[in-house]
Amino acid sequence: MLKEFRNAQKLMGNIFEITVVADNEAIALENIEAAVSEIRRIENLLTTYSGNSQTNLINENAGIQSVEVDAEVFQLIERCLRISNITDGYFDISYGGIDKSFWNFDREMKQLPNPELVKEHLKLINYKNILLDPENQTVFLKQKGMRIGFGGIGKGYAAEMAKKILQQRGVVSGVVNASGDLTTWGSQADGKPWTIGIADPDNAALPFSYMSITNTSVATSGNYEKFVMIAGKKYSHTINPKTGMPVSGIKSVTIICPNAEVADAMATPVTIMGIDTAISLVNQINHLECIIIDDDNHIHSSKNINFK
Repeated sequence: MLKEFRNAQKLMGNIFEITVVADNEAIALENIEAAVSEIRRIENLLTTYSGNSQTNLINENAGIQSVEVDAEVFQLIERCLRISNITDGYFDISYGGIDKSFWNFDREMKQLPNPELVKEHLKLINYKNILLDPENQTVFLKQKGMRIGFGGIGKGYAAEMAKKILQQRGVVSGVVNASGDLTTWGSQADGKPWTIGIADPDNAALPFSYMSITNTSVATSGNYEKFVMIAGKKYSHTINPKTGMPVSGIKSVTIICPNAEVADAMATPVTIMGIDTAISLVNQINHLECIIIDDDNHIHSSKNINFK
């Protein structure tokens, strides 16, 4: 008899919950373990917290020399630059140049950082200064002090790769959920599609809507998770790479598309670029949908979304 087996672990600084449908518990848990190992492998590759990761090597050599990287890292950066192009730079992995000390969303923050200081750091954020050499598979950050980071796409990439490992191992149905960025395939043990709740920004425990999905990925970005209140205004942990300032006015963004990496990457620019611009961009991209909830609880969505 088919059953659902789950396991949750802290990986990449997030809780990853992996669900597989199987009739044998031992094999199911073995498969989940293989997916966890894959996520750990990706974390070691992409993390900025470990001195010898490829990301850190690239950052340490900013303005000095190009760094040869694995094909996997090279291709991920290539895809990141493509998304930067499509989103007019609202998605930008060189945002690492913004000093973390400006924005530590620990509720201790009482004032906005000095705009002049932020402006100085903004000079380092420009995806066009990430130079790729496909022939030698090298990455060069043009300016000294530039830093890249995969915080806006890493979880989705890891979820997608974990799913791939599970599918290669013969798992026909499952869910990889990286703290709300999730990817699904197949169906539940009872044969019904997976059902996910779209979180209500004012009460994350109570979904405002449900969707039945399969072979689909969903990513949600909301200011209800990390934010600060300054002078009565709520600032979300999402930073606009063009201003260095956090976004306000939007409570949450949900992206729905076939690929978890794309869903994760698109959640940030859609949050930043303004509702009308974001929706018209999403409407131009095949198989991409979004739901935006603004600060007044109005729901805006792309053209193919049907709520139930």
